[in-house]
Amino acid sequence: MEHHIKSWAEVAPRLVAVAAGREKADLVVRGGKLVNVQTREILDGWQVAVADGRFAYIGPDASHCIGDETRVIEADGRYLIPGLCDGHMHIESGMLTPAEFAAAVIPHGTTTMFTDPHEIANVLGLRGVRMMHDEALMQPVNIYTQMPSCAPSAPGLETTGFEISAADVAEAMAWPGIIGLGEMMNFPGVINGDAQMLAEMAATMNAGKTVGGHYASPDKGIAFSAYVAGGAADDHEGTAEADAIARVRNGMRSMMRLGSAWYDVESQITAVTDKGLDPRNFILCTDDCHSGTLVNEGHMNRVVRHAIACGCDPVIALQMATINTATHFGLEREIGSIAPGRRADMILTSDLTTLPIEEVIARGQTVAKDGKITVACPHYDWPADARRTVHMGKVLDDADFAIHAPEGKNKVKAKVIGVVENQAPTEALTAELPVVDGLVEGEGDTYQIALVERHQGTGKVVNGFVSGFGYQGRMAMASTVAHDSHHMIVVGTDRAMMAAAANRLGEVGGGVTVWKDGQELALVELPIAGLMSDSPAAEVAAKADLMVAAMAACGCTLNNAYMQHSLLALVVIPSLRISDLGLVDVDKFEITEIFEENA
Repeated sequence: MEHHIKSWAEVAPRLVAVAAGREKADLVVRGGKLVNVQTREILDGWQVAVADGRFAYIGPDASHCIGDETRVIEADGRYLIPGLCDGHMHIESGMLTPAEFAAAVIPHGTTTMFTDPHEIANVLGLRGVRMMHDEALMQPVNIYTQMPSCAPSAPGLETTGFEISAADVAEAMAWPGIIGLGEMMNFPGVINGDAQMLAEMAATMNAGKTVGGHYASPDKGIAFSAYVAGGAADDHEGTAEADAIARVRNGMRSMMRLGSAWYDVESQITAVTDKGLDPRNFILCTDDCHSGTLVNEGHMNRVVRHAIACGCDPVIALQMATINTATHFGLEREIGSIAPGRRADMILTSDLTTLPIEEVIARGQTVAKDGKITVACPHYDWPADARRTVHMGKVLDDADFAIHAPEGKNKVKAKVIGVVENQAPTEALTAELPVVDGLVEGEGDTYQIALVERHQGTGKVVNGFVSGFGYQGRMAMASTVAHDSHHMIVVGTDRAMMAAAANRLGEVGGGVTVWKDGQELALVELPIAGLMSDSPAAEVAAKADLMVAAMAACGCTLNNAYMQHSLLALVVIPSLRISDLGLVDVDKFEITEIFEENA
């Protein structure tokens, strides 16, 4: 099923014949400096011969591999480095399908991705994962899929479009592109011996695959030890040097991330640069990158440059984005280094510190040159029901967003979700709010938030209050990207605007829309599962830029405010969230009332 590449076993006879000089290579690269991540050496003048998409010969002289039909690339003194690997990421975060995500990152030198399609699993279940997996296998680079483990992320506090079962995990382990289990976010479940979580991890281990970790707690004591004992093999949730050290001491891989909103490399890489720990168990990843980051700043090349800027030896930084990642997933003999038999994924660059990505070769083919992609990234034929996933059940109006005050009150004390700039956790605030004609009104920097159920068409709207965005005037913003269950989140100062924004997303099949004074200012259409677009990254990024500008026009002053908006229903991160079941007190893990009692 895997496209464009035959196994080493299948092509070994040809690789042997080319290396021995009996047959001629498809491609030879000469005149460069080979960065050997197996030995941490730079081998000046070493040459590379490729046959059938794999490396056949590496050494001082490949002239015996060159025939009349052999393509020869003159490296002109440049470095040959392995293609870059992203050890943990979510394609949906880029608002792009796997094909368009690949097209965006290939020119940046990413030739392998380990992806967890957790978002689509919440909307379309195992079938959605299968569609992502199938499009991933159509690409000219390597996209391995991790089977999502936690949908819903918090059973009993939210309702997803579909639930993932241990049987689903066991079934997916037989698919050709599945490399392991997606991040096990339900760490309390693992620690408490939850049977389903342990069954999912067991199914993964029995298939000889890797269990992804997610331990979002500062407690490095007995609870952490219990989590590691359950089988999670890596973790990207560390934010401090001590986190990284605790993980590698316990035999986990410490995955250090630099995404659009995550900056966790600088604080953890000191475990290697200052403390001198063995770097082989450290891996670089992105976790979540917006389309704008991919278009304007880069992908794994950006992470490697950052690690080097933090004082890491350039070749060690490269190992953390190539061989270390490959080894972790049991793919060291397939990807991650320039060595015989491996897939011929490599980059030509003139500088190891600034890392300009001048030519990208994947499976022996040039796939990008000077920042431009040179191959097609085929699209999956997404079915109609994957493009029509916003089922609201009815057209909404301002009455759906009315918050009725308790009888006889002219003001109330309400619980308010407090957004904190640049952080995922929210504050549980309270505000004294006025009552007008029996309805509670927002005031100042406190306005309404609503969660509109969009999977089953129940017509249900849960209302509450939020503060911290800085919104002013008559406005509303709605998004069907709403981690983790991906209902629709609407925030606004005006109930009619909120209804208009919600109805608009129902009309276009999902995305993000911003309204002000009765007019739509910006729309990012995300027709596939209400999460992704199959348009090119540059087009999606341009619409996302307009969305950010529209939020600012409504008074928003927060950095990365869209990310904050999309996390307001993330019921696994403290302190106060909203779900289709009501307002959620995450500190207590229970549904709570909107009004303070006796207020």
